[in-house]
Amino acid sequence: QVQVVESGGGSVQPGGSLRLSCATSRSIFGSYVMAWYRRAPGKERDLVARITSGGNEIYADSVKGRFTISRDNLKNAVYLSMNSLKPEDTAVYYCNFNILQPGVGVFDYWGQGIQVTVSS
Repeated sequence: QVQVVESGGGSVQPGGSLRLSCATSRSIFGSYVMAWYRRAPGKERDLVARITSGGNEIYADSVKGRFTISRDNLKNAVYLSMNSLKPEDTAVYYCNFNILQPGVGVFDYWGQGIQVTVSS
């Protein structure tokens, strides 16, 4: 059984910073694509950032230059460093692991969601 645990959320004022962390409870063999999604109040879930096993990074236009995604393969972890936070960044953030296991299949693992609130 695999557990995905997120941490690092909270409330900050505009212009502040937060760092989100997410990790699986155990190592899983395969090729990992790690990502962060978010769901703002009244809106659909959107991709925030994605990083491949090779380190290729993709960001939503709304967070480019402010957010940075990174990974630690030894810890089976993904991180999201958020700077210059804006009220529109307020959302529930979800980490995602998309794992390709050759000969087995493709599996998605999701964090429980963590609240980020940016307000004055």
